[in-house]
Amino acid sequence: MEHTVYNWEGKKTGTIDLPEKLFALPWNADLVHQVVTAMRSNARTNTAVAKGRGEVRGGGKKPWKQKGTGRARHGSTRSPIWKGGGVTHGPTAERNYDRKINKRMKEKALFTVLSQKVRDGALVLVEGTALAAPKTKEASTRLSKLSVGIGATALTFRRGRRALIATPALERATIQSYRNLTTIHVEEIRNLNPLDVMTYQYLVIENPKEGIPALVNRAS
Repeated sequence: MEHTVYNWEGKKTGTIDLPEKLFALPWNADLVHQVVTAMRSNARTNTAVAKGRGEVRGGGKKPWKQKGTGRARHGSTRSPIWKGGGVTHGPTAERNYDRKINKRMKEKALFTVLSQKVRDGALVLVEGTALAAPKTKEASTRLSKLSVGIGATALTFRRGRRALIATPALERATIQSYRNLTTIHVEEIRNLNPLDVMTYQYLVIENPKEGIPALVNRAS
């Protein structure tokens, strides 16, 4: 399947054949949901921890004798019904949110999401030289020209998650240039995952002749 390739000026420079096993898969909602939910769970940290009655400080002495005071019997001031006492059934540090994701499932979910981006017209292939130095203004200008050329004005919106730019190699100048643009994120194409691709409205693959083979290697 052919897909148009643009330059950073927003002009068409040719086409490229996209492998169908990566960009023509049918939508599989169950698979994508399972993988994305697992990834979100794995990214979760167990920060909520409460102390039980055996962990809070104090309460070693019986507040008053068992009988004869007219008051209810108590064995410790650190009982959950006392102020400063332990928490009943509270969150513990032993809770684990990790979920196992099969590698093939994760890769197929990624290619399923990529295929949907193609059908939605949200996959943009751009060829051109990388930014030589970290300059946010130059990065913003590039993005504006590209959005006008391909007719995607949403690329320049200042709110939301607008574009994920995938580079064939680690480009520090590019990463630093887009860092101040909160609607854009830069990632190496070999590190793409279904969650990131779905989070952003557009996927911009830079220099697809180098980047696409990296995806093909992941599928093999």
